[in-house]
Amino acid sequence: MTIFVSLASYIDEELFFTLKDCIQKAKFPNNIFFGVVDQNINSQKNFVDELEFSKQVRYVYVDYLETFGVCWARNIAFSLYNSEDFLLQIDSHTLFEQDWDEQLISLYNQLKDKSPKPIISTYPYGFTFDENHIPQHKPQLNKTALCLKVHPDTTLSQESCILRFRAEHIFSKEPINGYHLAGGFIFTSGKFIDEVPYDPFLYFHGEEQSLAIRAYTRGWDIYHPVHIPLYHLYKKANTEYTNHHWHKDTEKKRVLNYAHLKQRAIKRLNKIFYGDGMKESHYGLGNIRSLDEFIDFSGIDYKNKLIIKKK
Repeated sequence: MTIFVSLASYIDEELFFTLKDCIQKAKFPNNIFFGVVDQNINSQKNFVDELEFSKQVRYVYVDYLETFGVCWARNIAFSLYNSEDFLLQIDSHTLFEQDWDEQLISLYNQLKDKSPKPIISTYPYGFTFDENHIPQHKPQLNKTALCLKVHPDTTLSQESCILRFRAEHIFSKEPINGYHLAGGFIFTSGKFIDEVPYDPFLYFHGEEQSLAIRAYTRGWDIYHPVHIPLYHLYKKANTEYTNHHWHKDTEKKRVLNYAHLKQRAIKRLNKIFYGDGMKESHYGLGNIRSLDEFIDFSGIDYKNKLIIKKK
């Protein structure tokens, strides 16, 4: 069974670490194929060509000043899909466990008994590098699922439907059905790419809300796993990084700045959640389930701008 790994990278020095670790830790490395969109100062195609598995890497370089955000880049990455059986979307700073591919495919097949279209997703646990650039992480206890819930400090407003989410530990021995997903870790059927394409006109915040509602209304079901066979290199909160797309020094050089891209995304998201649902568009709501069903399932009442706490 083949896996398409979608990677949108932005001036990320850990891109090649991620590619190599992904292949080295896979039980079936020949079945792994990458779609890489490298938003960078210079092309790294020559380094890609030097990889032992270079024929498994579909690489697109874009000048970092000419990009329009992560959703735009992930849309391009999706275009590199070539009918692989599964999709794995991750960030370009990810550490893997041994046999991660076998673990995820096995869990997916188990979930097929519960849903015809399961999605495995949550915020991965973090890892760090020590002074010798050797990755370190704490062992998982495998007693809880990290369930994505609306952050208690966020609300819906007339101006914007964008919410903040956080991961909450829920004791469980089985994956838990959820209503939100994580852009940095999605594993599902490759058919997801055709049915729920990435909206290139979104920017950053609201990306996951769009994917979740569009997937749900097309009959897909999100599950938060008890064990996550990969780890994410998290940035420190409230810290400015040069590889943030909206960094002030980069902003000065762009034609379309952060404020414009953010407002454009909010208007588009509001059409989905507050407007007509953009049902005539591939980037709008589906017709298998309704917005009302999502509201009842999630407790996020977009129509009345309320968050109804669910058990």
